[in-house]
Amino acid sequence: MGTQCEVPECVGEPDFDNLLAVLRREAPQRPTLFEFFLNQRLHDKLAPVSESEAQLPYAGNRQVLRGYRRAGYDHANVLVPGFDFPSERTKDTRTVSINEGALIHDRDSFAAYAWPDPEKAQYDILDALAEELPAGMKLIVYGPCGVLENAIEIVGFEPLCYLLVDDPELVAEVFEQIGRRLARYYELAAAHPAVGACIDNDDWGFKTHTMLSPSRMRQHVFPWHRQIVEAVHEAGKPVILHSCGHFERVIDDIIDLGIEGRHSYEDNILPVEQAYECYHDRFAVMGGIDVDFLCRAAPEEIYARAQALLQQTAASGGYALGSGNSIPDYVPDESYFAMIRPALEMRG
Repeated sequence: MGTQCEVPECVGEPDFDNLLAVLRREAPQRPTLFEFFLNQRLHDKLAPVSESEAQLPYAGNRQVLRGYRRAGYDHANVLVPGFDFPSERTKDTRTVSINEGALIHDRDSFAAYAWPDPEKAQYDILDALAEELPAGMKLIVYGPCGVLENAIEIVGFEPLCYLLVDDPELVAEVFEQIGRRLARYYELAAAHPAVGACIDNDDWGFKTHTMLSPSRMRQHVFPWHRQIVEAVHEAGKPVILHSCGHFERVIDDIIDLGIEGRHSYEDNILPVEQAYECYHDRFAVMGGIDVDFLCRAAPEEIYARAQALLQQTAASGGYALGSGNSIPDYVPDESYFAMIRPALEMRG
């Protein structure tokens, strides 16, 4: 196995049925990849954009589609633009306080907040990308952050915790405004024929516990996710939950949502190998190669771990190979290619 940073030469034809088989907790016809995000450097390497291509509508999304195709995925992920929850959080730093940028502090600021309209999102992006989709490939739509993430974004984490005591009715109204809008967004997006699945993305925890108590999560967060899942299922599409952080205390709630797959795993919470043995009979396990491991381990170690995961999951199915979270730009390119290479080699 070479460690050089190479773009795969032969990845075969895309076939979304393989990812559907994974989400049914079955063994796909061949090893299947799943990723939430790649980074711009990888997209430029996988799918360079010509000057004429750069002038097309949604040029960046078209590049993402081609990049995913070139790397051997059966899907490309897309966020429908024109629908997000305004905040004043700084956008030009990598790490910011989760108290920064809050716009809702009380009932007056709640009344003044500019709630987004999911009906006005630019769903024509799905038409534009559908024209470029290779046969067998599908789009996966994700959201503009999730129910809890957006509540924290527009209220602030510590202020939200105080409001849970000081004005619980206001907190319920904030979650209601966010949740029903997200559910409608997914309902509209999932209905498009080019969309094969949706990612319900919402980070819920730290390393050792959920951001809110499980009882508060059950009161304010999970009911809206259930509506999101039901909206996508109504369109006949499966749902992949992407949620970072500790999840042991709410695993029964996660299963109760009716999701087909779960994504985001960390070695210091529960390594994906163990997560698969614990939960693969309840939902598909997506990705899981820890991002810190991808950054620190040698390409040979990454290749060996990815290969072992494919071997571990081959008989029972319900697994797609990928990172524990995403491929940010600080993951070395050679580490990313070392991770996906076993799947591509086993296809031949």
